[in-house]
Amino acid sequence: MNKNHLYRFVSCSLFLAGATLCLSAKDAELKKPTLTLDPSPVSQGAKPGMVTSYADVIEPVQKAVVSVHSTKIVRSQIQVHPMFRQFFGEAPEKESKQQGLGSGVIISPDGYILTNNHVIEGADELKVALSDGREMIAKLIGADPKTDVAVIKIDGEKLPVVPLADSDKIRVGDVVFALGNPLGVGQTVTMGIVSAVGRNNLGLLSENGTELGYESFIQTDAAINMGNSGGALVDAKGRLVGINTAIISPSRGNIGIGFAIPVNLAAATMNNLIANDGVVQRGLLGVSGINVNDDPALAETLGIKKGQQGVLVQQLQPADGPAAKAGIKREDVIISINDKPITSINELRLSVAQMTPGTVVKVTFLREGKEQSVNVTLGRLDASSGNELLPGITVAPLSSEVRKQLDIDRNIEGLVVQDVSEKSPYLERLVPGLVIIEVNRQPVKTVEEARQNLKKGGNNLLYVYYRGVFRYIVLPVR
Repeated sequence: MNKNHLYRFVSCSLFLAGATLCLSAKDAELKKPTLTLDPSPVSQGAKPGMVTSYADVIEPVQKAVVSVHSTKIVRSQIQVHPMFRQFFGEAPEKESKQQGLGSGVIISPDGYILTNNHVIEGADELKVALSDGREMIAKLIGADPKTDVAVIKIDGEKLPVVPLADSDKIRVGDVVFALGNPLGVGQTVTMGIVSAVGRNNLGLLSENGTELGYESFIQTDAAINMGNSGGALVDAKGRLVGINTAIISPSRGNIGIGFAIPVNLAAATMNNLIANDGVVQRGLLGVSGINVNDDPALAETLGIKKGQQGVLVQQLQPADGPAAKAGIKREDVIISINDKPITSINELRLSVAQMTPGTVVKVTFLREGKEQSVNVTLGRLDASSGNELLPGITVAPLSSEVRKQLDIDRNIEGLVVQDVSEKSPYLERLVPGLVIIEVNRQPVKTVEEARQNLKKGGNNLLYVYYRGVFRYIVLPVR
C-alpha cells in the first residue's frame, strides 16, 4: 500500500452495508456548520403579557446596592510565662483585625444607606464598595438592635438610589428579588415570591428568650445567604420593599426561608435615628394586655363577640400614662390605631413604637360592645427609666408573646426580667427570663407596684419563677 492509499484509508469512515465515505483533509476544513444567530434581547418581540426578562427592572437597582466591609480592632493580652512577668511586668497587648462583609442600599442622593445593625455592630471602620468600582469610607449615623436597622452615610457625586415602595401593600405571591453580596462572590440577584407577611415571634431579635425586638418580617423564598444581610428586597417594579436580614436553616445555607425588614419599618427607624442623633425615640401608649382570641372564655364573660379581634386592656401602665389620661380603661378592647386595624398585642406594640413621642393618635376601642374613639398623645418609651425596676434591671409585664417564648402558664402573673446590665449590682441574682411574681409577699403586675413594694436599705423577699421552678430570693436593696 503506497503513501497516498494509506492517507486516504485513514481519512475514511466505514458505514453500514460496507459503504465508505472518504473526505480529504482539505475538504474537512471547508465544511463548517451553518449557525443561526439572533442577537436581539430576550425581551424584544415578546408576546403581549409575556414576561421574559426583568433585566430592565434590576439593572438600576444593582447600581444602588453596595457591599459593606467592616473592620473591628481586637485587642488581646500576649501570653507569657509567669517568670517573665515577675521580671518584666505584664506583657503588652497585641492587636488583630476582624473583617466582616454585608450589604446595604443607597436610598437618597446625599448618600444615606440602609443596612442591618448586625452588619456594622462593633465595627471600628466601615467601607462601602459601589458596583461602579468606587470605594468610600462610611460614617455610622445610628443603629437600632431592636429592629436590626442601621443607617450609614457616604459622601459622593451622582450616587444611584432605589425608590421605596409601600410595604404595607405587598401581598403573598408578589414577585420579589433579593440583591446583595452573598459569601463574598460578588453582587448577586435571586428571584422568588413573598411567602408571608407580618412574621413575628421568631426570636430573631430576642435575647435570652425575652421579647426585646420588634419583629414583623416579610418572608420570601428568594435565596438569601451570608453576606446578603442589609441588601435589597425589591418588587417587580424595582422598588425597595425590604432589607434582607435573616434565614432559618439547619445548615446555615439557603433552604427558601428568608426574612426581610419591611421598608416602612426600616424607613421609620432611619428617620428616627437621623432626627435624634443616632438614638431611636419610641412612642408610649401606656397599656398592657392580651389578644382577645387568646382566651375565649374571658372574652365571652366580658361580652365580646365571638371572632372579634383586638387587644384586651388588662393594665394601664403607668397609671397616669397617655392611655389613662385619654380615658381608656381596663377591659376596653383596642381594635385600631389611626383607623389601621389592630388584631394582636404585637401589632399594637409595633404600631406605637414606630411613632415618635408627642404624636397624637386616634385609638378606637370597644367598651361594653360599643365602639368609641379617643385621641391620645403618645408618651416616650424609655427602657432605661420607665421599665427599670432596679439599677441595670429592666422588666416588663408578661405578654402573650413572652409567655409563648418562655412556655409560661397563663395562670402565672408578674413581671419578666428583660435585660440585666453587666454593671448592675444585681447581675448575679436576677437573670433575663425570670418572672417576679411577688415583692415582699405582695403580688406585682406593673413596674409601679413592684417599685412601691421594694424597701430600700434592707433585704427584700422576692417570689420568682424561672424555667419551671418557683422559689424565693432575698435581695438586698440599698
